Amino acid sequence: MDLSYTLLREIEQEQGGAFYLLDTEQFSQNFRELLEAFHHYYPNTYIAYSYKTNYIPRLCQIVNELGGCAEVVSGMEYEITKRLNIPTDRVHLNGPCQEPEVIREIVLGGGFVNLDDYVEVPTILQLAEDHPEKTIRIGLRCNFKINDCVTSRFGFDVTKPAFQELLKKLTSIKNIQIAGIQCHFACRALDTWLPRAEGMCRLYDEVPGNPMGHIDLGGGLYGKMKDSLKKQFDTPIPSYDEYAHEVASFIARYFADAPQKPDLFIEPGSALAGDCMKFVAPVVSIKDIRGKSIATLLGSMYNINPTLNKKNPPVTVYGDPKEKRENYTDLDFAGYTCIECDYLYKGYSGALGLNDLVVFDNVGSYSIVLKPPFILPNFPVIELRDGEKYVVKRKETFDDLFHTYEFNF
Repeated sequence: MDLSYTLLREIEQEQGGAFYLLDTEQFSQNFRELLEAFHHYYPNTYIAYSYKTNYIPRLCQIVNELGGCAEVVSGMEYEITKRLNIPTDRVHLNGPCQEPEVIREIVLGGGFVNLDDYVEVPTILQLAEDHPEKTIRIGLRCNFKINDCVTSRFGFDVTKPAFQELLKKLTSIKNIQIAGIQCHFACRALDTWLPRAEGMCRLYDEVPGNPMGHIDLGGGLYGKMKDSLKKQFDTPIPSYDEYAHEVASFIARYFADAPQKPDLFIEPGSALAGDCMKFVAPVVSIKDIRGKSIATLLGSMYNINPTLNKKNPPVTVYGDPKEKRENYTDLDFAGYTCIECDYLYKGYSGALGLNDLVVFDNVGSYSIVLKPPFILPNFPVIELRDGEKYVVKRKETFDDLFHTYEFNF
């Protein structure tokens, strides 16, 4: 993505303030490279994109065009697939709090539902009873210990006798098929991936008399990032190939002699979307507070970092070459909100002037979906493609936020 002050200023004037930039070419490239890395070791690998990470419809459409599936965690996200005319048989439903009617619609439409808890089982049993002519294909989200020092709250505890009883019950019903198993572990560190693969392969062999079609290792992969961001993490940032070598090669060896090899699914979100978005915010003011330089931007930490970690994203400042700008050392970029800790970046050194445009990189993960309607509505998203600008999300308005409220009492 080639940027310049002139281009950014033009977009800022057209949109009336701050904005996001969407790089769909980078997103597509990430999808292809990740899939190719896994295919190198295990050709039966498929991607189900995590909608919750960034559900901009344009990205979801690209995933479908590239042959990927939709990993959704709510009826709201499932509605995105329907609006985009994505076939239901390419939808995977996960998550701990599902509406029975959504489960029914996806299962009967040929999609895939990974049950997360025993409370969902009656819905499946009723479906099987109501539709004896149909094969009810489901998956089970599995919870077991890996070396991440976390007790995950997602899925069935596979160490309990109740889980074995569940397997026997489901496999005893003629038109229910456990077609896959899935897991969800949030840790992205490379050394947590082999334990999840080993655990899932052991579970694959435990399902009685019911050969499954796939193993789903979930998400939790780091994406591409600049060195300035990598060095702020406590663990090394693996490449796509390192993840693939760790787990896909193991699964290839595990099933080397199997007459029928299961498909392997992964559910990347940040690994695909993290570096495909930038946030552009104009400088509103620059002040000195008791010797500390602070620039206030038309933007907030909630626009780029709603998980509120303390990492500085990669940043580039674009200024008018015709205007005089001052050089600063250890300047902080503050946000527009009234929260004292609202800083987008701390410790900037370089030239800066009023109305400069500050570009934050690697903001594609969770920024859009977690941004709260706090003080200001959210900003537009602009796709730059083939030298053209496309609005894929317009600037939000007062009515967008308040149309569900009552004003007449």
